[in-house]
Amino acid sequence: MAFLLMFVTLLHLITLAMLFISTMEKVWRSGNVPGGCMTTFQELEWLHAVQVLMVLSVVFSSVSFLIFLGQLFTMSKGGLFYFTGLCQVFAGLTALSAVLIYTLHNKEILQDSREVTSGHFGYCFILAWVCVPLLLCSGIIYVHLRKKE
Repeated sequence: MAFLLMFVTLLHLITLAMLFISTMEKVWRSGNVPGGCMTTFQELEWLHAVQVLMVLSVVFSSVSFLIFLGQLFTMSKGGLFYFTGLCQVFAGLTALSAVLIYTLHNKEILQDSREVTSGHFGYCFILAWVCVPLLLCSGIIYVHLRKKE
């Protein structure tokens, strides 16, 4: 039980750190795009939606960790971590939504469609994709985890 508890806590902290890095850094797309970027972002509401969803994912994961610590010390023996798992699954779903929106709309950042192939996705985008299954798996683990003395 102690090993599983340490594993889940470590997994949660790793995914929270990866999620925080992928949200705070701005390297979702990289490449040589001199003069090819749009000068106005008024028509890119989807980019704001991606940013909001990533911040919401960090908030859900942080709240989930705080609730887990609270439940760890206050819950009775045999209790399940349902609310912690639910918050973690919501964090995974909001990150999935953000990454999917960015994947489907990333060509709109560039004005010329032939320049889309000159760049590539940055490490933050890949890090966000790696976070999605880890968040969902840790949420499922939390739902099935029972507190033992």
